[in-house]
Amino acid sequence: MGRYLVRDMLISTLKMDQLLLEVTTSAATHQRALALLHEMRDRGHHADEYTLPPILNSAALLRVPAGADALHSLLLRAGLAAHLHVANALVDAYAKLSRHGAARAVFDEMPHRDVVTWTSLLTGLARSRSHDPALRVYRDMVASGIRPDEFVVAAALSSCAGATALELGLSVHATAVRLALDPFLSVGNSLVSMYAKTGSLGEAKKVFDAMRVRRDPITWTALIVGYAQNGRGKESLEVYTDMVRSGCRPDYVTFIGLLFACSHAGLVDAGRAHFRSMQAEHGVAPGPDHYACMVDLLGRAGRLDEAMDLLSQSTTRLDATVWKALLGACRTHGNAELGEHAAEMVWGLDPTDAVPYVMLSNLYSRARRWADVARVRTLMKSRGITKEPGCSWVGVNGVTHLFYVEDRGHPRAEEIYRKVEEMMDRIRAEGYVADTDWALQDEGPEGREKGLAYHSERLAVAFGLLAVPAGAPIRVFKNLRVCGDCHSAIKMIAKAYGREIILRDANCFHHMKNGLCSCGDYW
Repeated sequence: MGRYLVRDMLISTLKMDQLLLEVTTSAATHQRALALLHEMRDRGHHADEYTLPPILNSAALLRVPAGADALHSLLLRAGLAAHLHVANALVDAYAKLSRHGAARAVFDEMPHRDVVTWTSLLTGLARSRSHDPALRVYRDMVASGIRPDEFVVAAALSSCAGATALELGLSVHATAVRLALDPFLSVGNSLVSMYAKTGSLGEAKKVFDAMRVRRDPITWTALIVGYAQNGRGKESLEVYTDMVRSGCRPDYVTFIGLLFACSHAGLVDAGRAHFRSMQAEHGVAPGPDHYACMVDLLGRAGRLDEAMDLLSQSTTRLDATVWKALLGACRTHGNAELGEHAAEMVWGLDPTDAVPYVMLSNLYSRARRWADVARVRTLMKSRGITKEPGCSWVGVNGVTHLFYVEDRGHPRAEEIYRKVEEMMDRIRAEGYVADTDWALQDEGPEGREKGLAYHSERLAVAFGLLAVPAGAPIRVFKNLRVCGDCHSAIKMIAKAYGREIILRDANCFHHMKNGLCSCGDYW
């Protein structure tokens, strides 16, 4: 009888394993999978190396960190940690939960790893925008002799885009071609996005054209957004027209890129028409992101009343992004009253967000309302809000050089500061006059101008002039929006030195050459 009991338990366990595997193939039933595990254990059956991987996946997709920890303990007690596919599932689960320390600890303890192990860690880091750690994992993987697959390459390219690591992106592209991985749709899409997000639109278009027979909405959207962010809004709209003609349906993200393009090209009528067409023609309900783009579009055109009318008619729940877009427009046009209202709305939705404090302070400083600037800063301090420091960086020969405002920490600081003085002298001779409205301190004109001269992006440009070979573009990246005075100055520096300067700020790319900018001074 005992033999039959063991047989029946074995059959029952196998059936339970099969059911668990079937259940976890559907995202809607991951909760049921976890419940089945509890039922299985209540019946005296033990989870094995076949049961645990899909359950770990369910715990991760359901965002249940405690569940992943409990399953980790369970597999350790069961002696299953040495099974490669179980350990891989654990790394993947922790990575999906953005528990990167735990994922790395499991990874480091594994005696054997395969491409799935590396892919799980790398894609988890890339997905959570931990791009620099993801790229370190990619380099370690290649150095370990593991052959990347299409998932690794796509994730690495995504992190190259996020980290603006064009040089490494070129290397990953070469690897994809060498391993014949470039025909995969995910790789092609990641290549278009990587080149677009690093300001290399010509290369993005080449990859896009080569994907003629295998494009999906992600492919088209990557190019639409790429053109939009690089100041080529009309071309962005042309790509959208081609997309619709091809029979590919635009989605939620496509319209964000499209409306962004209209906003940054000043195409108010086109933006309105595309916004109306979303629901009516394509069945895409406008969300907060689309309303933020429309507010930005109308705000840039100075139509603040129309922007408020649009928001008052909205049936969508508006988030902080929408009100920050309105606050940005108020800063541009000096509308303090409406700006204060927008800031209050952001604080009501997210009181820890430093952006409205900074933007409102900028609005007051441009109006020389120094008492209000001090009041906002005091309010920030009393609420424990800290501002993200502005910084700019330049990559030279695979090394990233980082600069902050009035930064003297670089080994070549003396050379850089002499170069800044030389730059400013040359553009003053060409007619440059500092726009001290962008200075954030209540000082005399000379003090405000000096403060502007040592903004992080100008230090980065000066270093680029010293270190980047003649004829090559100087690529500068900034974590915040470039100020109006730096934008004007760097345009003139590009002309004075006969260089192309590509500045990417938090909003878009600025391709500066011969005293002109791709944004048309409309960013």
